[in-house]
Amino acid sequence: MRFFILLIIFFNTYLAQAQTLKVLTYNIHHGNPPAQKGVIDLEAIAKVIIEADADVVGIQEVDINVSRSGNINQAKRLAELTNMDFFFSKGINLEKGYYGTVILTKHKIIGKRRYDLPNPDPSEVRSLAIVDIELPDGKSFSVANTHLDLKPTNRIAQAEFINELGDLYSRPLILVGDLNAKPDAEAIKILENVFDRNTKNNSPTFPNTKPTEEIDYIMVTKNTKFTWLKYHVLPKANTESDHLPLYAEIKLK
Repeated sequence: MRFFILLIIFFNTYLAQAQTLKVLTYNIHHGNPPAQKGVIDLEAIAKVIIEADADVVGIQEVDINVSRSGNINQAKRLAELTNMDFFFSKGINLEKGYYGTVILTKHKIIGKRRYDLPNPDPSEVRSLAIVDIELPDGKSFSVANTHLDLKPTNRIAQAEFINELGDLYSRPLILVGDLNAKPDAEAIKILENVFDRNTKNNSPTFPNTKPTEEIDYIMVTKNTKFTWLKYHVLPKANTESDHLPLYAEIKLK
């Protein structure tokens, strides 16, 4: 009898210490459905996010005050549509506005930072955004969101830079984004020195119809005790953008 009491106490303690996080990464193609030239449909993007019920979302290819998307602040509008807090990270100036990435979360943002990523082979500026998020139980974790360069030389340098930052984190750090690299690319192999990548449930994320390439990822720092509960693309969301959204459920221990 004493054994079973101790087992129940242990199990309840484990549940109390474990935290499940729902994470989404999504390249939204500035809200333009690929089959509808000139159309911007942020409401459709927001619907995907809401239905995923994610705790945190990393979004790439976001416009702010750019004519092709109606001169609106897409980061702010998506936050309003999903009832989430947000942090925008500029990549480049575009017309009279900006183009970059955004992190959305339903929880409290307690810290936020933006870094320019290295470009040894001159190219479009890419950034890394990191936010620290506090959960209702007072525990915190961090999320990094990025969109790596198309040039392999730059991706390698950018992956090394991200690793240097990742090594500094004692709290859980989740890396999400469009990394523009297949799993066997050098940049991904470099990131795997610091981050764990799901290799069992992974599948292609690009293009949105008949996808053939896995270039969008969700990773977790190796010093984090965690378990993948779910990891898959959302195949029904295949008309809103040229990428499929990637979803994961992660149990932090």
